[in-house]
Amino acid sequence: MSRRHRAERREIIPDAKFGDLVLAKFMNSLMYDGKKSAAEGIIYGAFDTIAAKTKQDPLVVFHEALRNVSPALEVRSRRVGGATYQVPVEVRTDRSRALAIRWLITAARGRNEPTMTGRLSGELMDAANNRGSAVKKREDTHKMADANRAFSHYRW
Repeated sequence: MSRRHRAERREIIPDAKFGDLVLAKFMNSLMYDGKKSAAEGIIYGAFDTIAAKTKQDPLVVFHEALRNVSPALEVRSRRVGGATYQVPVEVRTDRSRALAIRWLITAARGRNEPTMTGRLSGELMDAANNRGSAVKKREDTHKMADANRAFSHYRW
């Protein structure tokens, strides 16, 4: 990590079909080995499945899923006098979105459907309806922050 100045944020290009920056970030996180066209195919295929099953705009379902998975609180380790405490802190919006994207992709990869398109569409629909393992991850994070609320005075 450079001590001279903060790393500048990279400019990301919105996705081709919907012109959405958040969707482009999601696509970049889903991508393996620089294979962006494969990631695009997976996401757009999942969106087609969502549109067919729910009869709603898939972009609205996607943003609702992200909103339902985004955490408001998390715990950070803080060392005070030889003891390490799990201190609950609020999550910045950009980190909250990054965590939500990561949790959705991890949960989708862990599902049992035969194709990644099916897994992703299922996880997005579940998350939009406040179900699924990505939402459970958010709930667990909030529970841990709530359980360690006694250490919140160690916030920095």
